[in-house]
Amino acid sequence: MPTVSVDKSDLYERLGRTYTTQEFDDLCFDFGIELDEDTTEEVEAAVAKGLPTERPQLKIEIPANRYDLLCLEGIARALSIFLEKAKPPQYRLVPPAGGELLTVTVDPETARVRPYFAGAILRNVKFTPRSYASFIDLQDKLHQNICRRRQFVAIGTHDLDTLKPPFRYEARAPEKIKFAPLNKDTEYTADQLMTVYESDKHLSRYLHIIRDSPVYPIIYDSRDQVLSMPPIINSQHSKITLNTTNIFIDTTATDETKLAIVINMVALMFSEYCEQPFTVEPVKVVYPDGRTQITPNLDTIPMKARASYINSCTALSLPSDDIAALLRRMSLIAQVSKTDKNIIDVDIPPTRPDILHECDIMEDAAIAYGFNKLPKGFPTTNTVAQPLAISKISDLVRREWVQAGWVEVLPLILCSHEENFEWLNRKDDGTLAVKLANPKTLEFQVVRTSLLPGLLKTARENRSHPLPLSIFETSDVVVKDPTLERQARNIRNAAAVWCNRTAGFEVVHGLLDRIMKMLEIPYIVNAASKAESGYYIKEREDPTFFPGRAATIYYRAPPQPPQPQTKLANVKETLKSAFSSTPTRDTEIGSLGILHPSVLEKFDIIFPCSALEFSLEPFKKNIDSPWDHANDEELSKGADIKVV
Repeated sequence: MPTVSVDKSDLYERLGRTYTTQEFDDLCFDFGIELDEDTTEEVEAAVAKGLPTERPQLKIEIPANRYDLLCLEGIARALSIFLEKAKPPQYRLVPPAGGELLTVTVDPETARVRPYFAGAILRNVKFTPRSYASFIDLQDKLHQNICRRRQFVAIGTHDLDTLKPPFRYEARAPEKIKFAPLNKDTEYTADQLMTVYESDKHLSRYLHIIRDSPVYPIIYDSRDQVLSMPPIINSQHSKITLNTTNIFIDTTATDETKLAIVINMVALMFSEYCEQPFTVEPVKVVYPDGRTQITPNLDTIPMKARASYINSCTALSLPSDDIAALLRRMSLIAQVSKTDKNIIDVDIPPTRPDILHECDIMEDAAIAYGFNKLPKGFPTTNTVAQPLAISKISDLVRREWVQAGWVEVLPLILCSHEENFEWLNRKDDGTLAVKLANPKTLEFQVVRTSLLPGLLKTARENRSHPLPLSIFETSDVVVKDPTLERQARNIRNAAAVWCNRTAGFEVVHGLLDRIMKMLEIPYIVNAASKAESGYYIKEREDPTFFPGRAATIYYRAPPQPPQPQTKLANVKETLKSAFSSTPTRDTEIGSLGILHPSVLEKFDIIFPCSALEFSLEPFKKNIDSPWDHANDEELSKGADIKVV
């Protein structure tokens, strides 16, 4: 959840009283947020030592969808209403004195990069240093939260008095854009700015959003003065300061829903500093198709909630009037319907986009009533849980291998492309690994398709441990699967690595035999065996392993009841079995062998290693359901699920 730091004295002043840390912690809990830290003691200790320090702060964790609580103003406003010290404000759109709205014309080329635009104006604002800092901090919090690091929405704020309307939102080739960016006096082209900000710790993380686009978004006034180049940087010309009184807010986006939320949050949270509190001057946006939109949209959203539904979910018996009063404490506009006493008419203000359904209204009513005050009772229905078949097999593997003296490790599921392919002497044909579009570091480029890279990196980092080093992992790998809607599939694998002064092929072979014995999978001498089911290994050539010291693990599943087939299908099956060295029911599930010296060299391991990896997926069918073979008496005694 996001953590917001607010000035302790400012917040208590707005709430009209001073709280102890415990009292404020209780208030936060009652409201559904959490006090993470009170820095008063640290500040006092620093002052006693004569060290420079800031004012005491309260660090508060808020729900990720409560964008109205991302700043001091929003938290103080919501808590004041919750404590019934204030009423929910009425947000209003106020046209300019001249009557003509500021117009922003959107160019058709913007559809290629960031097609949506919204704006708002705050008139006659009076900032203090702390409210100004809060204004900037809110933008940053929104950028990191709902805006997804400016990918979906980018916010710009400008001193309107330095600009001449109307404005134009265009998209131009980067070499045709030139202006002086924020906090710089020199003009740069957009191409040059990309180079300038590559080394900037803050802005470099946003460059990829538009860098590869043939056109960059840009906002101009009527004198061709640049306002900003979203989502990267604003212009120095329109920079806001403590002396700014008229603020123009621009937001550009690739998501229209998030755009509407963000422009409302920025404008309404700080509209209290306007000469007429809680008023916003609208902006007219003209799109290329001739469509006109007035932003921001401050209309409330009407919804209906049933008192019977809220009471049934909370185990209460409150009358509709009391429920409406509870909802008003949560900044909602609520009143009992005049036609049906069971219905509560609720108007959702523009600051509460987290309210989507009747259940959200019910949750707010429960918060206002107090979660700790809700009556406790047993559920009306009981259920019996059971593990997934694949999870039960995984637990069995863990238990047996740990009892055999091996140590389980838990490396990350992401790894670099080199570790997943080149370092294992494997080639990437582009059809196997799921790749991250924008990896944060080179270490997290792909989702692993094998457990071996993580095990070998663990062995490398634990070289100082006494030999032998015997480690294993039972977890998921991910591969592409175009047949599925999500285009990818998880596979549960088990893998182990033995590192010692000798290779120890027989050790990992024994480990495989042990787990197969526990799964009651019989050993088959070779592929030609007529056994109904079982497993066997067969020599293979694999560049990951030493030549002549690698084998494929095959599994022959128990025969299934015969399915009716046509004569042609039977002939095909017979011919396939006749010309194949591996029976059709035999499935390759993994491999084992002595790792190639070049693999060990790339992972910086100086001792020989043997490795084993195989899939657990084929064995899921061998796990009986407790409902198939266990009677009620066995279930009541907690009988174990049988492993076949």
